[in-house]
Amino acid sequence: MRRVVVTGLGAVTPIGNNTAEFWKAIKEGVCGIDKVTHFDASEFKTQIAGEVKNFEVTDFIEKKEARKMDRYTQLAMVAASEAVVNSGLDMEKEDPWRVGVITGSGIGGIMTLEEQHKMLLDRGPGRVSPFFIPMMIGNMGAAQIAIKFGAKGINENIVTACASSTNAIGDAYRHIQYGENDVIIAGGAEAAVSPLAFAGFCNMKAMSTRNDDPKTASRPFDAERDGFILSEGAGFIVLEELEHAKARGAEIICEMVGYGATDDAYHITSPVPGGAGGAKAMELAVKDAGMELSQMTYINAHGTSTKYNDHFETEAIKSVFGEAAYKLAVSSTTSMTGPLLGAAGGVEAIVCSLAIKEGYIPATINYKNPDPDCDLDIVPNEGRNQDVEYAMSNSLGFGGHNASIVFKKYAE
Repeated sequence: MRRVVVTGLGAVTPIGNNTAEFWKAIKEGVCGIDKVTHFDASEFKTQIAGEVKNFEVTDFIEKKEARKMDRYTQLAMVAASEAVVNSGLDMEKEDPWRVGVITGSGIGGIMTLEEQHKMLLDRGPGRVSPFFIPMMIGNMGAAQIAIKFGAKGINENIVTACASSTNAIGDAYRHIQYGENDVIIAGGAEAAVSPLAFAGFCNMKAMSTRNDDPKTASRPFDAERDGFILSEGAGFIVLEELEHAKARGAEIICEMVGYGATDDAYHITSPVPGGAGGAKAMELAVKDAGMELSQMTYINAHGTSTKYNDHFETEAIKSVFGEAAYKLAVSSTTSMTGPLLGAAGGVEAIVCSLAIKEGYIPATINYKNPDPDCDLDIVPNEGRNQDVEYAMSNSLGFGGHNASIVFKKYAE
């Protein structure tokens, strides 16, 4: 089986509009959650979100083209472009049929859907944009990235709620392992801070209502957590077959070595009690990596700051790793970014890659009140310098979708 390495990273998040800004904020424990500015949220029970800030799409994409893209596609394009530039990939020297794109987006172009539906009601069918459909559909991020770079290999979009971009990265890993592609730009994007999405999540009573204290509202594993905070962003990595990367002199950030995916087959929103589905995904990823349980250094938890997720994910980790679970660092960077839905896995794959590269484990910020049901080392409030040999990222989505990916320090 061919070896797969990470050679490029790109991020647009509530705490930084490129990878360097994002990672600096992660290390400083910055929280990107604040009052909603995309629309008037004063009548909503939740009025805070993790919005991407100071983002001018025309700094990256020509205005005429940007107007044909939903915000989620714009974020995807910018993050994917950074990852490709960071990788040093020169498409003029590549076989385009061997370069692919796999994205994840749980919701896709909902902002466009809302805007154009209002246009239909207010001004009639003749005023609906001819670009409405290609702006709204979830695969358009992948298509636009391919068009920009001339990538003619595998091209698809995965829709598995919050597991979307972790599944996208896992599938990309498999396609390269099996020899079908040499390079794949993989990750995800989401831009669903919109009135309709907000109303839906609010009425599910899934979101935090700490409107007066947004910076501490996302508090994974804390006993007083009261829900997640809807966020937007994008995260992409460039995955590449090892010998291909070496032949072109690419910098290798880390190696991807494991992937596992399952479904709870239990409930449309709640994870299965005990976390058996998530546990099986982790078990499969560890087995795929060919590693001992004791070798895992760090897990970037899904850790959404909801009652059930954090409890059941803790149980799942303990069921897989046994006594070794208590020697692991298990932090949730969603405490800083908020849950990024379909973009979460892409952004958190970047966290794992840089944790390995730099020997640094991020904190779970806003941890004040210990929860006896969440009794692992969650790296509370302050990150730590520590050598990281293996790192795992977990993503758990509505519908019971579970995905885990494992990265390893690269060695010849």
